[in-house]
Amino acid sequence: MRVNTEVRLTVNGRSHILTVGVPPADVDPADTLARTLREVLGLKGTKVSCDHGACGMCTVLLDGRAVLSCTLLTVECDDRSVVTVEGLADPETGALHPLQQSFVDHTAFQCGYCTPGILMSAKALLDENPAPTLEEVQDALAGDHCRCIAHYHVLEAVQDAAARMQTAAPGAHGDGDAAPGAGGPPVAAAHDAAGKAR
Repeated sequence: MRVNTEVRLTVNGRSHILTVGVPPADVDPADTLARTLREVLGLKGTKVSCDHGACGMCTVLLDGRAVLSCTLLTVECDDRSVVTVEGLADPETGALHPLQQSFVDHTAFQCGYCTPGILMSAKALLDENPAPTLEEVQDALAGDHCRCIAHYHVLEAVQDAAARMQTAAPGAHGDGDAAPGAGGPPVAAAHDAAGKAR
């Protein structure tokens, strides 16, 4: 069996070549994708809570599918594409993705720790099914646990985002007619939805 000495990842549209081995290598062969995203690439939006794949807080997209990054080794992700919560916003304008904006508008978080994982699970759902039923949203988010809020705000936000994205102009970032952040959401709320550490 061949042992990789480097891992090539595309994260949020940027290519990375990481050396694999013992320090001073970038990643240890036993490092999880969550650890690499947070500690090597500095993408702190991906959270780690249970570290056993039970809470959903570490969810990212791997080749478009929602995966638990705390249970996936970085070396298993060679030549793959990863999207984290930081990759949802428009790269040119910085405008929040409609899903993120909907979370702000519906106050679909409290402390914000679980929000990135929920957003990524919801993004995977909406990419696959642009018009999900309430039951489909509930099923897609069943693995994401929040101890702060009732999930009805989250369910409303996902369904509202689906509607916004369907009415958006083709080729647009999906903001519809309203400018993202119109009405000026509080900075802390926008940071929670964007996965930025406070």
